[in-house]
Amino acid sequence: MDNYLELPIGDKAPEVLTAVVEIPEDSTNKYEYDRDMNVFVLDRVLHSPVHFPGDYGFIPQTLAQDGDPLDILILGDTPTFTGCIYSVRPVGLFEMLDHGVCDEKILAYAMGNPRFSNIQDYTEIQSHILLEVEHFFSVYKELEDKETKVLGWKDRETAYEVIRSSHERFIHSAVAQ
Repeated sequence: MDNYLELPIGDKAPEVLTAVVEIPEDSTNKYEYDRDMNVFVLDRVLHSPVHFPGDYGFIPQTLAQDGDPLDILILGDTPTFTGCIYSVRPVGLFEMLDHGVCDEKILAYAMGNPRFSNIQDYTEIQSHILLEVEHFFSVYKELEDKETKVLGWKDRETAYEVIRSSHERFIHSAVAQ
């Protein structure tokens, strides 16, 4: 693969998307995709004693408000690996601020995992799992003296709108270059 950012978003987007995993579930390592070298690099080890609550990465062919590809958190029961690509089904949107900048994250489940095939919206997820996600993103940068603020959850339809607008932003930025 030459460039993970240019993989197809998915034929059925926004209902079914392609996801690229940067950070496997339970990791304390923060990997990021390097756009210039087209490889995954270790950005840092988390300074706080917490771990990612799901596979974390991005949706290709998107550009979020923060200038990066749109973030995605895929809940599941086992971690995958950095660079893993799979189809996911969005169920909600998690909103937060990172250094005062809007930082939206799509919440999703893997299409191939039958344990979660009946979940259609984030409101159907166990409330404690949602609390764990909120807690993680509210504290994971504290020991780095970086500020985050949790804004809360939005439904699947709002997630679809954010995916569409992020995809359009990507297309327009690619045309402008």
